[in-house]
Amino acid sequence: MNIKAPIRVDRKTKKLAKRINAGEIAVINHVDIDEVAANSLVEAKVKLVINAAPSISGRYPNKGPGILTENNILIIDRIGEDAFETFKEGETVTVEDGKVYRDGELIAQGDILTKEKVAQQIKAAYENLGEELDRFIDNTIEYAKKEKGFILGEVEIPKVKTDYKDRHVLIVVRGQDFKEDLAAMTSYIEEMKPVLVGVDGGADALMEFGYKPDVVVGDMDSVTDEALKAAKEIVVHAYTDGRAPGLKRVNDLGLDAVVFPAPGTSEDIAMLIAYEYKAEIIVALGTHSNIIDFLEKGRKGMASTFLVRMKIGSKLIDAKGVNVLYRSKLKIKYIWALIATALFPVLILASLSPGMKQFMQIMQIKLRFMLNM
Repeated sequence: MNIKAPIRVDRKTKKLAKRINAGEIAVINHVDIDEVAANSLVEAKVKLVINAAPSISGRYPNKGPGILTENNILIIDRIGEDAFETFKEGETVTVEDGKVYRDGELIAQGDILTKEKVAQQIKAAYENLGEELDRFIDNTIEYAKKEKGFILGEVEIPKVKTDYKDRHVLIVVRGQDFKEDLAAMTSYIEEMKPVLVGVDGGADALMEFGYKPDVVVGDMDSVTDEALKAAKEIVVHAYTDGRAPGLKRVNDLGLDAVVFPAPGTSEDIAMLIAYEYKAEIIVALGTHSNIIDFLEKGRKGMASTFLVRMKIGSKLIDAKGVNVLYRSKLKIKYIWALIATALFPVLILASLSPGMKQFMQIMQIKLRFMLNM
């Protein structure tokens, strides 16, 4: 292997991915490269990844390194903090067999992660998952006890100008396959005209598909200025003590924002706002809902997500992975007549029982997702 190219350097992979050019080398300091970060580097068409930290720590089977190597992007792994500090933005380096040179001088070296090595390390990480899950469950239960006031009325929901009442709400989060899922839901968006909520970078995904976000929610660390300017309303997620680092960025753009101090994740508060303001249905895609999702975000538990979903579950449709249903849509359509026949008595019951209305609406949306209608 002999690669010579300019480099881009950043401790935050998601920031680097926004400015790196195709064919350049990404120099990062990212323990356990996650799926979203890896996909952003693939989309940017980077030549190579040099990582100061272990791309696979072995704590759990993270997906990022596999995504990179499957797309023929090799990783020079574990070059160390000291070596990372020597790299200069925009300089050109040469990489030969895991060694990095500047003008012929060796400045860093690490392990080359190939597809085979990634597979071996991920296999070993699966063996550690049980221990990690045990700690994750304990942390979730412990913090759920501390944060239960979040859903019991102890946290004040800020006043917003967006009208959620009796409307469908679509919440887009930068998560697994979120763009593919959004592409699969265009017919739903066109027909139902839901309130469009982008959680940080989820707002940019909406923009990519030609939709302006009604609301942007988050700490403002991964959303573009363009998406913020396009949004009708901005909700800045603040720490529970009121500190809101993201507010300065919004104000510097000459924009106003609502501040929501709360525990948990930004997607949690986006859902809670929609629920408290009487949304009829809340559709969420790209959300984080399992141990791998949360560990990839650097979180050791999911207390707030557990609590929020417990509260809003009757109105929530999790559309994560809906694109997978479309891959076999023809086979599914073959059984449409059978589904319709099975639902006929339920429809009759629904027409006689007003209490069944919301249930039937949720079922109708899920069928649309399945049948791509």
